Amino acid sequence: MNKTSAPSPTAPAPPTSLPSPSPAPASPTSSTSSTSSTSSLRDLAPGVVGMALVGSSVTVSRTLVDAPLFGVQAVRYTAAALLLLALARFARVRILLPRGREWLWLAGIAATGLVLFNVAVVRGVAHAEPAVIAVAVASVPILFGVIGPLLEGRSPSRRVLLAAPVVVAGAVLVEGTGRTDAAGVGWAALALGCEAGFTLLAVPVLRRHGAWGVSLHAVWMGAVMLAVLTVCVEGPAELVSVTPRQWAAVGYLAVMVTAVAFLLWYRTVAAVGSGRAGLLTGIAPLAAAGAGAATGSGVPGPAVWLGLAVVITGLATGLRPERPGTPPTGDPAHGGADAADSSPVTPAGAG
Repeated sequence: MNKTSAPSPTAPAPPTSLPSPSPAPASPTSSTSSTSSTSSLRDLAPGVVGMALVGSSVTVSRTLVDAPLFGVQAVRYTAAALLLLALARFARVRILLPRGREWLWLAGIAATGLVLFNVAVVRGVAHAEPAVIAVAVASVPILFGVIGPLLEGRSPSRRVLLAAPVVVAGAVLVEGTGRTDAAGVGWAALALGCEAGFTLLAVPVLRRHGAWGVSLHAVWMGAVMLAVLTVCVEGPAELVSVTPRQWAAVGYLAVMVTAVAFLLWYRTVAAVGSGRAGLLTGIAPLAAAGAGAATGSGVPGPAVWLGLAVVITGLATGLRPERPGTPPTGDPAHGGADAADSSPVTPAGAG
């Protein structure tokens, strides 16, 4: 019989290797914060580009000061509407027909954000440098920060309400020190009201129509309004006097500032809410000042640049990501105002 011998009690125990400590799992809070920050930047980026294009439009509009105002704008928005329709069909986006009160909201966007806003810009740049007119657009956060969230059924965000006056203070500094006269200030004030209407009037219809639907309907309605004004006020024959350089400006405004910028802007408004998106309007005077300097319209003075720096400070305050572990101020469950719209941006009629 074979016996298995027991190990000697004095024999040293075989060496055992200690298990390597497993790497600590990534902090869920850190991972969530990083993902949230990336998502926030992705949602804000279209609005940044869109508002930069709006700012550049102020400088481009200087070219149209001597052109028939309503006629060239009617051509611009007609071309933009056709382009948006073609792009929507190419992207297979279904555009819904407005119903009930939606007609009034969309017509309001067209009347204020398209017709009156462009009258204010074109007439305003004849009395003031581009940064002065564009900075009026940067003053709307104080309206967006309060009125926008209320229209969306949420409470205003404390952070947006604190940042908005900073943006407005910078805007006032630019407005008060830039080259302008009383008429220029008046046109800038009208541009302010129209820019507010352009976004706030879209809030009730963005959920059903999306960025595509709101953009297309507002643009074709604006084209119709401007066509009627052309016939009644100027006469179509005035378009013969438009120069090739002015037509080039109209083409830029139709494609980049209307079709492209509208889609980008409404995408951000639907994604992050009108209160937070409104802070991005501070980018418009920066773009206008840069475009004005690049095209020879004049370099703003030191006080204007100081005002623009204050605007940037306000933007950084209002758009700063939340700290890890802190519930977003816009989370509807916590009564905030900066939450993204409960539904992501989807093609009109898809959701």
